[in-house]
Amino acid sequence: MTPTGTTPAAAAGTVRLGDLTVNRMGFGAMRVCGPDIWGPPQDRAAAHRVLRRAIELGVNFFDTADSYGPEVDETLIAEALHPYPPGLVIGTKGGLVRPRRHAWDPDGRPEHLRRAIDGSLKRLKLERIDLYQLHAPDPKVPFAESMGALAEAQRAGKIRHLGVSNVSVRELAEARRIAPIVSVQNEYNVDDRGSDDVLAACAAAGIAFLPWFPLGAGRLLRSSRVLRAAKHAGATPAQVAIAWLLARSPVMLPIPGTASIPHLEENVAAAALKLAAADFEALTR
Repeated sequence: MTPTGTTPAAAAGTVRLGDLTVNRMGFGAMRVCGPDIWGPPQDRAAAHRVLRRAIELGVNFFDTADSYGPEVDETLIAEALHPYPPGLVIGTKGGLVRPRRHAWDPDGRPEHLRRAIDGSLKRLKLERIDLYQLHAPDPKVPFAESMGALAEAQRAGKIRHLGVSNVSVRELAEARRIAPIVSVQNEYNVDDRGSDDVLAACAAAGIAFLPWFPLGAGRLLRSSRVLRAAKHAGATPAQVAIAWLLARSPVMLPIPGTASIPHLEENVAAAALKLAAADFEALTR
């Protein structure tokens, strides 16, 4: 598999993650876990088929985290795809823990992050992680200490590139003073643009922006604005929501997730959808 080509995921072009180039249509692997992103999937073989189908469609960036499952998602990716095809970039995250099903608690202590990195390396069957992101700042730990631990692991050869998630412009700037940052992963979609300033900072610096909840956890599929644009475009609401993200910024790298092959195929097809200017503006207002 190559970063560019005639596969559906290649239709939106590419984006850089440091010295790596990936198609600008990624896959958020979170949803192949069990309900509530907790425990293994009911049908493990079906989860493997979804992951493999994403590769067939030309997706060469997968997003995961040690907290998905927890410690399930990374294992599923390795089970389905290792040895990994050439050109596949796996981005994972650490810094959130799951003591129970609905808990997502920050833990940015350097000692925790060092263990988390080693755990991800083992589960993903990697000697070096292509992209490792701090999942969220921990208000109980100085941000510089958390990022310093990741920079230390990068110098030790365990991480190729660093990113941050759920950060402000100020935190992004602080992270960049500690180490080169190639990606930011914040919540962002048609109806939630609270990170517009972070996106602008990423665009100015050539940093990839990975919008999580690109479909608003499904809410956008019922939005009157999105439904109107979908009718005009002859596309599905999900495709319109993803196409809007792709048109919003050249550094945007959407990572819609699903446990369904038909939904995966629908989402990836959005890479080829070009919104009419009037529809884009209506969604942007």
